[in-house]
Amino acid sequence: MSVLKLNQENFAEAVKSGKALVDFYADWCGPCRMMAPILEAVASERDDLIVAKVNVDESAELASRFGVMSIPTLVVLEDGEEIKRIVGARPKDALLSEIDG
Repeated sequence: MSVLKLNQENFAEAVKSGKALVDFYADWCGPCRMMAPILEAVASERDDLIVAKVNVDESAELASRFGVMSIPTLVVLEDGEEIKRIVGARPKDALLSEIDG
């Protein structure tokens, strides 16, 4: 599966069921760019996890709704409800440990 690009219009439908990892990012953010290949790898390896990105510059309403104060912020959702928040870049193994832990 590939990383989904979400915005205000498609967010609720995309994360309403199952487990999702949503990366709140910006194109100009260095640590966000470092996370991009890691998220692609996670998306390709994990069929049980929806991996998505929300550009905070294009979807400020969503970033505000989730209280994103710094980026990257990764939010883990279960059936649309936040269950975990990870702020800052992480290596793939550390990210997976936090998601599954």
